[in-house]
Amino acid sequence: MLTVLLAGLRARWASFLGGFTALALGTGLLVVMGLGLSATAHAPERAPQRFASSPVVVQGQDRLSAEVRRGPGTAVVGVPLDRPQPVDTELLRELRARWTVTPAGGPDAVGVDAPAEEVRALAAGRARVLTGADRRLADPDAGRDAQALVTLNALLGTAGGVTAFVSVFVVASTFAFAVALRGREYGLLRTAGATPGQVRRTLLAEAACVGLLASAAGCLLGALGAPWLGRVLVDGGVAPEWFAIGGGGVGWPYPAAFGTGVAVALAGAFAASRRAGRTGPAAALREADVDADVLPLGRALLGAGLLLGGLGLLVWTCATDPAALLKRKTYVTQPMLLITGAALLAPLLVRPAARAVRLPGAVGTLVRENGAAAVRRTAAVAAPVLVTVALAGTLLGSAATVAGAKAAEAREQTGAAYVTTGTGLPRSGPGSATGATSVVVRDGAEALVRYGARAVADPAAWASYARLPVVAGDLRRLDDRSIVVNEEFERHTVGEPVDVWTADGRGPVRLRIAAVLARGTGSNGPYVTWANAPGATVDRIESDRPVPVPGGTVRTADAWAAAAFPAAASTPQTRLGLLLVLGIALVYTVIALANTLLMATSVRGPELASLRLAGATRAQVLRVVAGETLLAVGIGAVLGLAVAAVCLAGLGAGLAALSAPVALSVPWGPAGAVAGVCAVVATAAAALPAWRLAR
Repeated sequence: MLTVLLAGLRARWASFLGGFTALALGTGLLVVMGLGLSATAHAPERAPQRFASSPVVVQGQDRLSAEVRRGPGTAVVGVPLDRPQPVDTELLRELRARWTVTPAGGPDAVGVDAPAEEVRALAAGRARVLTGADRRLADPDAGRDAQALVTLNALLGTAGGVTAFVSVFVVASTFAFAVALRGREYGLLRTAGATPGQVRRTLLAEAACVGLLASAAGCLLGALGAPWLGRVLVDGGVAPEWFAIGGGGVGWPYPAAFGTGVAVALAGAFAASRRAGRTGPAAALREADVDADVLPLGRALLGAGLLLGGLGLLVWTCATDPAALLKRKTYVTQPMLLITGAALLAPLLVRPAARAVRLPGAVGTLVRENGAAAVRRTAAVAAPVLVTVALAGTLLGSAATVAGAKAAEAREQTGAAYVTTGTGLPRSGPGSATGATSVVVRDGAEALVRYGARAVADPAAWASYARLPVVAGDLRRLDDRSIVVNEEFERHTVGEPVDVWTADGRGPVRLRIAAVLARGTGSNGPYVTWANAPGATVDRIESDRPVPVPGGTVRTADAWAAAAFPAAASTPQTRLGLLLVLGIALVYTVIALANTLLMATSVRGPELASLRLAGATRAQVLRVVAGETLLAVGIGAVLGLAVAAVCLAGLGAGLAALSAPVALSVPWGPAGAVAGVCAVVATAAAALPAWRLAR
């Protein structure tokens, strides 16, 4: 068996090249993403600035704590506040009576020149006591470094997920197609006396060898590529300037990626090995290129299950939590079920799709019939194209649709002609002045929920400009003893009281509900007056005419909405993120197409020679091969767009359920570009060996 294994690896190294390349690239990318995620785990510790000369800092509480129900008992939970509370007046008096106290920049914190343990004993339960590097938590924007890594962490996690998803698919498809091409070889082994178990073990051993070598090479590639990716992310504005990814050393990403690479190779070969083990001795006599039994029962059931599961999950989410469909995590991960299901069922779909195509002339007829007969080859080409086009359509289309809905909603919600934005704008003057704040409410007895809110300086002026989607009540009834909520609130009946904690933790304040809004895309309330928004500052003025103020930017309402919610991929950071995710999928697709078509065409020598003997010219043979390839790519692109259309339709239904504007955006340009790249690579990979064989 070892002799057969080594001889097979030497003789068929070209057929393993695609799987090796895909595995090495996937392992390398997993190393890079793992190192990147590890680098985002901790922001750099900056030196304290505000209280650099004070050994101890006493800061007001920055979390709201309250008891909630947990099973049979209760528990205390905390919710972060917009800003720390002022230091307790009595505590401040006691500190000043015993030690030197240094105020700096506001009432939320003071520096104390005293032993830390004594200060902690005095302030226990009334304030936070910070020492050492933790004193920086009292600085303005103390969490800016950690916040800067949130988007980067999501991007790297998404890219790592896409890498794992596409690499498993490509490797599994490569091994499955290689087994289909080696049917006569396995038939000869069975004729020579090999048992089904020996055939399976041989194929799994080949996969293990490829997996070990490719994973080792991938770890080396990852170590070399990680620092480069860190620089690209910084230069592209996705990561802060201080961010860096270490490529050397020993860490968890290396063994994790290595083990994943080997596991992917074995998993990809497992299903193919079962098919190879079932190959009978009669397969050695098979010559026809007509595929039978191209969709085993297990694959059909799995594909149908994933497809139905994806559709069911989409419908269920739309019905129960449509707001989740607008989140990047959802519209990146949910479509993968539909994509995988459609790709697994590709052999069932390509034959009727090929039959439906009408191409002129003898070459066209031959292209259509060959595409319908050689289902495995057609499906092996169409499936990776389907995956990449579907990913491009869902990712870009969903992002553009959500961004467009947010911009349209923002424009619909103001009757003003001009909007002035900035920081510290005046509260008095023409127009309606509002600012960002937050409120915390109980969600039943089990949780506290923090909502981003808007503070209204003049309720009457605000009501005259607001065009909010009111489902009950009246915006004009908002005052210092009331609140405007949306349907997401547990309590959303007009006149009903709601207990609210304000942005600095003050409360609970009992406010009655003045009006209820539809949920929308996430910016529909709540709204409170300035009396219930401590520390808020005006950042927006809506008016009928321009209101020029120092530090403010005046735009028309249309321009403001477009700037506040830019179209997807309109910023360099977004473009770089999408390029990273979709670039990974496209690279894998190119590898899969080149490998599949080089293998498939290289064994078509007798078939192409028969065409020449029948009178076809070399150019006609090349047109047949190229036509079959383009037909398969076209089928994959159409199926990918169909999957993307289903996902976008679900997103549109979710927006409609939220009473938000629905304007679906189909990324025809990027999807066409992806399909074009696939067509060029696939045609070249098929035509080059065909030119050599059709002599």
